[in-house]
Amino acid sequence: MEDINLHMFREYDIRGVAGEDLTEELVCNLGRVFAAHLKANSTKDKLSVAIGRDGRISSPALAKSLAEGLCLGGVEVVDIGLAPTPTLYFATHHFHTDAGIMLTGSHNPPDYNGLKMVRDNRPVYGEEIQALKKGLLAGLPPEAATAGTVRQEPILDIYLDRLVADFKPGRPMKVILDCGNGVTGVAAPGLMARLPSVEGEVLFPEVDGTFPNHHPDPTVPENLRAMRQRMDETGAELGIAFDGDGDRIGALDEQGRVIWGDRLMILFGRDILKAQPGAMIIGDVKCSQLLFDAIGQAGGEPLMWKTGHSLVKAKMRETGAPLAGEMSGHLFFADRYYGFDDALYAAVRLIELVAAQPTVISERLLGLPDIFSTPELRITCPDERKFQVMERVLAEQRRLGSDFSDIDGVRVKVPGGWWLLRVSNTQPALVARVEADSREGLRKIVAEVAAILEREGVAFPSWEEA
Repeated sequence: MEDINLHMFREYDIRGVAGEDLTEELVCNLGRVFAAHLKANSTKDKLSVAIGRDGRISSPALAKSLAEGLCLGGVEVVDIGLAPTPTLYFATHHFHTDAGIMLTGSHNPPDYNGLKMVRDNRPVYGEEIQALKKGLLAGLPPEAATAGTVRQEPILDIYLDRLVADFKPGRPMKVILDCGNGVTGVAAPGLMARLPSVEGEVLFPEVDGTFPNHHPDPTVPENLRAMRQRMDETGAELGIAFDGDGDRIGALDEQGRVIWGDRLMILFGRDILKAQPGAMIIGDVKCSQLLFDAIGQAGGEPLMWKTGHSLVKAKMRETGAPLAGEMSGHLFFADRYYGFDDALYAAVRLIELVAAQPTVISERLLGLPDIFSTPELRITCPDERKFQVMERVLAEQRRLGSDFSDIDGVRVKVPGGWWLLRVSNTQPALVARVEADSREGLRKIVAEVAAILEREGVAFPSWEEA
C-alpha cells in the first residue's frame, strides 16, 4: 500500500493535498475500509451510503474512486453528484441511507480535498476517524462476495424546496448572495427564486475549483469586498456569503459591516428563545463573551463548547439544544430543521428574521456593549509542531495559575478581556482570538499573546483592528 500521510486523519474529517496525500487509490481504499466499518457496526444485510462532491478540480475523479471502493466493500451507493455539503447531509435523511460521505476541501486552498462523513445521522469524528486509519493501515478488507452498485439521485430541487418549506415571508428586501465560485453556485440561484418578496442577485455562481474571483472563505473580510461593493451599487440591505462547500455563512449589514457568526447567534438565539424559553444555546470557544451574556439575558442557558462541526453536532444531540454556532460561521438549527450546519438554510432563516421587522439588522444589535476584538487569526505552524506548542502554552498557564478553560486549547480570562489559542483541526496552524473592553486593552492582550508565541518560535500575524 502506498505511503500515507497520517496527518490527514484529523479530529472531524480526513483532509490533504489531492493527488499527493489524497490519491485516487487511497480514496478507493478508504471506501473499502469505510464499508467494512459500517458492516462491523450494523446488523443489517444491506447497507447504503450517499456520496456527493464539491466543485474542486480533483473532486470528480476522487468521487468516482470513492464509489468504486464502497462498491467493492459491498454497499449500495447513492450518488447525488455536484452539491453543497448540507445537501449531502439532507440526502442521508431523505433517502434513509446508513451513512454519507462528502468529497470536499471546504475552505482549504484549491489543491486540497477531503472526506466529511456521517453514520446513522451522526458525525464520524475523533476516535472513529482514528479507527478508520487503523483499519487502513492494517490492510485492506477482502472484497465483498456481492459488489454494490451505484445509482444517480439528483436531489437539488427537493433540497431547495425543503429549505423554504416553512419560510415566513415578511417585508420586501433586497439581498446579495456571494457563492465565490464554490459549489453553492448550483443552489443559490434556485434558492433566491424560491423566496417571495426577496429581490437580489447571486455573485459568482459559476462553479470553478480555481476560485478565480476570491477564495470562498467568508471569515476573511477581504473575500467580502465584491459583495460589499455590489450592495453599495444596488442598495441591498443584506449580504450573505458562503464558503466553498456551503456549510459556513458570512454576512454584511446594510452599512457593509461584517456580522460575525457569534453576533448572528445572538439574533437567532433571541428569536428562538421567545418560543423556547430556557433552552440551551451552544457557542464555540472562539465566540465573544457577548454571546454567552446575551443568551443568559434573553432567558436561555448558554454553553461554551469545543470548536468543530462534528463536536458541536454531537453536543447538540446530547443536550437537545435547538441552536448552536461557531464564530467561523457554522450555524446549526435543530429548531425547525435537522441540526446540521447548513449555510443555505441559515441564509433563509436570516432573511426571514430581518424581514419580520421594519428595522434593519444593525439596529437590533445596538444594545450590546462596545467590545474590541481581533478576527479569527490563523497562525502558520506545521502539523508536527502545533500540538507541542499548544501543550507548552497550556502548561505555562497552569504554572502561572491563570483563570482559564482548557475545553478546547486554552481560553484565558485577563483583566478587561480574554484570549484564546487552540490547534486548528483542518490546517497546519494555530488559531488565536483576543477580545477586550477597550482598544488599548486589546493591543495590550495581543502583545502578551504574541510574546507567548514568540517564545515558542511562532510568529504572530498582523491584523487590522475591528
